[in-house]
Order: sequence, then C-alpha cells, then structure tokens
Amino acid sequence: MKDIAKILELLHESYTPSCALLYHSPFQLLVATILSAQCTDERVNRVTPSLFARFPTPYDMADADLAEVERLIHSTGFFRNKAKSLVGMAKALVADHNADVPKEVDALVRLPGVARKTANVVLGTCYRIAAGVVVDTHVARISNLLGLTQHSDPVKIERDLMALLPEGEWIDFSHMVILHGRKVCAARRPDCENCTLVKICPSAHKVVKMVAAEKSLGEKKGPAKKKGPAKKKSPAKKKSPAKKKSPAKKK
Repeated sequence: MKDIAKILELLHESYTPSCALLYHSPFQLLVATILSAQCTDERVNRVTPSLFARFPTPYDMADADLAEVERLIHSTGFFRNKAKSLVGMAKALVADHNADVPKEVDALVRLPGVARKTANVVLGTCYRIAAGVVVDTHVARISNLLGLTQHSDPVKIERDLMALLPEGEWIDFSHMVILHGRKVCAARRPDCENCTLVKICPSAHKVVKMVAAEKSLGEKKGPAKKKGPAKKKSPAKKKSPAKKKSPAKKK
C-alpha cells in the first residue's frame, strides 16, 4: 500500500495549491486551459490578456473572426486548431448553456476542444467540484516515479489516482504535483537532493545514481574546448596564362 497520507502531508508542507493559469471567470479559465495544450502556462498567460480584452465573454468569442483569433493566439502553437476550438466552444456555450460554463463533466467534454483533463481543471479550480484528477505531463511522470501507477495513458493514471487518493485531495494533489514538477522534480534533471519526497520515493536512488554518473562523466571529459574563429582561407592565386610555344624551326 502506497503511503498516500505521507505523500500528501509532505506536499502540503511544501506547496500552496494553486492554478498557474491567470483568469477572472470560468469562461476565461476554460479558454486558457484549451490554449495550454502543448504550450507552457507562462506563454498562455502572456497571450490571454490581449485575447480577453478583445473577447471578454462567450458572446464576443462566438462572433469572433477566426483569423483575428488565430493572430492573437499564434505563439501558443497549433493556433488554427485552437482558434476553431475556442470559437466553436463559445458558440456552443451561447447556444446550449446560456453562455454559462456548465458544471458537469459530460456537458463540458461535449464542447469543442474540451477533453476530460480540461473539464477537471475548470470544475476543480473554479467550482471546487472534484470530478476527477487532472493528469498532465508532470502528474503522469511523478505519479510513476512515486509508484502510484504503472501506466502511461492519462485515463488509466487518473483511474489509479482516484482509487488511491481521498476524494477531498483530488483537486489539490494535481496542483501541488505540478508545482513540484516545475520547481524540483524536473523531467531532465530531478533535484533529489532538495526533494521533500526523496525518502519515500522508490525511484529516487535510481535518479541519484543517474545524475551522479552524468556528473562523473562530465568531470572526466572536462570542459569542452572553445573553438577559435575559423581562419579565413587566403584567396587562391590566379595562374598566369601558359606561354605560347614558338613554332619549331624547320630543319
């Protein structure tokens, strides 16, 4: 049995659960979460102020020109598909929900661009409705490192976490693990030396050995020598034209 109580205790000691995306309404969080697919929250937060200033409500977004939305969200990547999802989602909210963001998973996932993860983010963050556990790349990776799941599929990971975690922790667990993944347990180089979960993490000793081996290898190789500026080749000397031979004298 995994020591869930201890994991939660240590996470709560280290982090205050919060959503990194900036928003002022459920609609804005829904928009920001759709934009966060394959994009950092930091980048989304730089894009959304101008987007929300131009389209503050579902009514405004539903009537938006697709090309203008594409231009405003271009830097988040996959901007054409995301723009279609945003405008389609807004149209559906206006047509089917009186421009209100629904509070049910089934209704949310029927909106364009909204999958279960996005629905869980909005329900948990805005309405404090624990409909499930948000599984992003940080939650998936760290849950595997902690031995809470052996799956890579987000749906199966969520199922395992929902079975292990108290329902009252479904929302905050994801927020805290995401913060932990950004600040300490980074994918490329986990900082196990400063990790509060290191003593109960079954993967810690493997990671520590891996990092130590990389450091040792780097020390043996030494710092890479900087290459000096390439020497300019001197221009090839032009060959003087061959001298014409004088005609041989007749004998």
